[in-house]
Amino acid sequence: MIWSDLIREKQKKALEKRLHDAAVRALKPPPKLTVSQWSDRYRQLSSESSAEAGSWSTSRAEYQRGMMDAVSDPNIENVVLMTGAQIGKTELINNVVGFHIHQDPAPMLVVQPTLEMAQTWSKDRLSPAIRDTPALSEKIKNPRARDSGNTTLHKVFSGGHVTACGANSPSSLASRPCRVILCDEVDRYPLSAGSEGDPVGLAKRRANTFWNRKIILVSTPTEKGASRIEQAYEESDKRKYYVPCPDCDEHQVLSWSNVRWEKDNPSTAEYTCEHCGSFWSDLKRFKAVRYGEWRATAEGDGKTAGFHLSGLYSPWTPLEDAARDFLASKRDPMRLKTWVNTFLGETWEEQGDQIDEYDLIDRREEWEGELPDEVLLLTAGIDVQDDRLEYEIVGWGRGEESWSIDYQVLYGDPSTAELWIRLDTALQHSYEHPVHGEMTIRSSCVDSGGHYTQQVYNYARQRAGRRVFAIKGVGGEGKPVVGRPTKNNIGKINLFPVGADTAKELVYSRLKMTTKGEGYCHFPLDRGEEYFRMLTAEKKVTKYFKGRPRREWVKIRTRNEALDCRVYATAALAILNLNLEAVYKRAQNMVLSPEKAAPARRPSLPRRNSFVHGYK
Repeated sequence: MIWSDLIREKQKKALEKRLHDAAVRALKPPPKLTVSQWSDRYRQLSSESSAEAGSWSTSRAEYQRGMMDAVSDPNIENVVLMTGAQIGKTELINNVVGFHIHQDPAPMLVVQPTLEMAQTWSKDRLSPAIRDTPALSEKIKNPRARDSGNTTLHKVFSGGHVTACGANSPSSLASRPCRVILCDEVDRYPLSAGSEGDPVGLAKRRANTFWNRKIILVSTPTEKGASRIEQAYEESDKRKYYVPCPDCDEHQVLSWSNVRWEKDNPSTAEYTCEHCGSFWSDLKRFKAVRYGEWRATAEGDGKTAGFHLSGLYSPWTPLEDAARDFLASKRDPMRLKTWVNTFLGETWEEQGDQIDEYDLIDRREEWEGELPDEVLLLTAGIDVQDDRLEYEIVGWGRGEESWSIDYQVLYGDPSTAELWIRLDTALQHSYEHPVHGEMTIRSSCVDSGGHYTQQVYNYARQRAGRRVFAIKGVGGEGKPVVGRPTKNNIGKINLFPVGADTAKELVYSRLKMTTKGEGYCHFPLDRGEEYFRMLTAEKKVTKYFKGRPRREWVKIRTRNEALDCRVYATAALAILNLNLEAVYKRAQNMVLSPEKAAPARRPSLPRRNSFVHGYK
């Protein structure tokens, strides 16, 4: 055999070996790994979705290991994560999805509160994770390929698929069966997906035919008694994360009550060991978390692992920041509720469902002149009844401290121009401020939800330049105080949706405050008792809808117009979207340096009132 033949033969054998090795690798199943092991070996974090791009490391937040590995535990069917924010929940979900794409192929369903949020999660979190993790990108075809089967909400791979949907979409919740169900932020789900019932129940039924199904529920909690995630956690083995003290080595669950700092100096915040009393810096706390362990505190049903974790465990949250957030929130019950939910990962329990009007009556006070010194601007809320208009003028100061400046009832027929002209006169009244001179109403909201919708539209349309807005109350939890305006109405005007439940909760939380300052409500000495009875005419109760608890506002008295007017005046402030602290500083600068104040405008001639059109 000549030398060239020997070389070709050698090359042939080398090629055959490479082909054989490649075939073995292709046919060889991936190694048996837990979710955390898979993440540490394969997962890459994307720069656009993570502040720490690059290879995943579970040890960075060691508490995630037990959470993830519960998903790959064959003895566990349900995994419940009730946590605060900023502990890595979303990346944890991505790791579970990635594990099943690469390690344990299965049909998967990821349920977000809305379809829009499902699209956002898929585009901003899942797609970058697939793109930057080679173990996943080789399993899922490029979406630009003609036969990829890869869309925003549906991605196909060998042995399964991952589908994203919204809890508000009954059709997507009731379609194809799935072995792995991941429900994110379940406390933000609607009570019912259309008319089909509980979205979580619908999603779970998708997995009924699989003996090895996995149901993962994830959320920050909301209100006690109405929280899905709390109910699921209470039915689990209720695991808590115990960490050893760096000084005495005694294990403990981190509690906010053990955080200490010098008065008015959150930069000195430290954690105190509940056993030996030693102080932990952030570095000590992070070290303790790294060596912590999950311990079950209840028996549960044997197949449900529940995890509760607060922001105190997060390696991305210094205690100084947590203390500052707490101090900024503690005076406002609404902000405090958000902090308790999102940082502590605990449900909020209302302190009483009802406010005693006599407590408010006893708080009446007297101030000189029309406006107190602290008032920075005025708003108005107008309620429309069949035989009258009722309105309240509210003065706002720093931290949305408020003063009820005036409350009036204008009797008449709302279908006629005369009554609205009287309202217009009232809203154009100038109030004398003891420091800043004349002050007019900056923004007004008129309720359009009654029997005189067209009249309200006509009135608001002609006074948009004076920031007179038509609003419509929208019920339901989680709605913003004021949403984006829409012109999809018969008047073709900007109609602002007002989250009635959220706004009432905000108003009531402020009425409960007893210390003057941020959020506190002031009332004049001459205000009648009937006003306070109307202001406190509702309470929040728990009702059950198809077996699910729902918190609702109900009237305990016939008249509640004062409460509605205060809600609308609050909405008017929200529409302005002003930084009241900046308004205060500008006002102070004008007082201290009047020469720098802008010159007064030359008064313009009053325009001819064309308001009567549409009222004949």
